[in-house]
Amino acid sequence: MLKFGRKVRIDTGRMILRPPVHSDFRHWAALREQSAEFLTPWEPRWARDHLSRKSFVNRVYWASRSIAQGTALPLFLERREDGRLIGAITLDNIRRGPAQAGTIGYWIGAPHAREGYMREALTAMVHHAFEVLDLSRLESACLPENKASRGLLEKCGYKYEGVAQSYLQIDGRWRNHVLYANLRGDRRGKVDG
Repeated sequence: MLKFGRKVRIDTGRMILRPPVHSDFRHWAALREQSAEFLTPWEPRWARDHLSRKSFVNRVYWASRSIAQGTALPLFLERREDGRLIGAITLDNIRRGPAQAGTIGYWIGAPHAREGYMREALTAMVHHAFEVLDLSRLESACLPENKASRGLLEKCGYKYEGVAQSYLQIDGRWRNHVLYANLRGDRRGKVDG
């Protein structure tokens, strides 16, 4: 595994986590469209051109630049058994120097939810961030009522740290988010929120 570069790839038992490529467009757009009702309560409002080829091309270029510059690691989840795109995970806002930190966000297509794929992907990304990229702190945030995401974070070693007021615009409204962090070598006990 490379620290950064165009050939970043993380293998898990059931998936390959790899950067998006132009040929993913049709599968990505179809999965996002099919999952819109499932995803939109938890995401920023989609731009009018969210599912357009032009928007996707920009996404691929952003991913490539971010990986090359070491500022983010946006990866698609490709199911190993059939090569199907099932979601995405992004390690973003990578901060070096004294912080050695980053933020992880993710989404899974509705047909693949609750099958353990995201837990597998998040576990692999956390391992990669700590062991390969040498980060010390990973942060994630979600809406307080998103029990599935909160449970996922806790199962993957994250601890609740607090609430950020008006953290992100979700579905067009400024929303509070619960904040979680995963620390390399964390010795803290379970912290309930």
